[in-house]
Amino acid sequence: MSVEQEIYNIVDENDRIIGQATRKHIHQNKLLHRSVHILVFNSRKELFVQKRALCKDENPGLWDTSSAGHVDAGESYDDCAHRELWEELNLKAVLKPSIKISACQQTYGEHVQVYTCITDDAIRINPEEISEGAFFDLVQIQEELSINPAKFTSSFKLLFDQILLKENCLVNENESSGKIK
Repeated sequence: MSVEQEIYNIVDENDRIIGQATRKHIHQNKLLHRSVHILVFNSRKELFVQKRALCKDENPGLWDTSSAGHVDAGESYDDCAHRELWEELNLKAVLKPSIKISACQQTYGEHVQVYTCITDDAIRINPEEISEGAFFDLVQIQEELSINPAKFTSSFKLLFDQILLKENCLVNENESSGKIK
């Protein structure tokens, strides 16, 4: 579906629906709208992070949350989260609502509902959405964020700070073997 065909709800600062418009119109006019971000953990408490495909119109080639997307008009946050998880990672999982972040500059004017899940199921990335992805230790992600913050989306940095650091989720202090490219 093209940017001109995608229809989202326009919302106010309290996330109340006040209208509908195309994705293109909403983004061009910086109107508030809705999105979801899903943080997929494995049983070793590592987080799957994805590198956005270079063809994406927003943040191409940057590392981001496991899965994310805009909430379509008429769609709930929960339904969107399950749809995005399937479309991007070919996963079905029990999603737990985490925090909700009000629209701000770092989220590009999106009210964001964050979900988490734990799974060891195989992930098959959608190459139209994601160029690569892998599970990483949270300490390793934190180190990479401090060394190369420009490699990550502003939304990811905000979510990592609010959820993973402030909630004291840095559970694995062991040295990691992988490196985020």
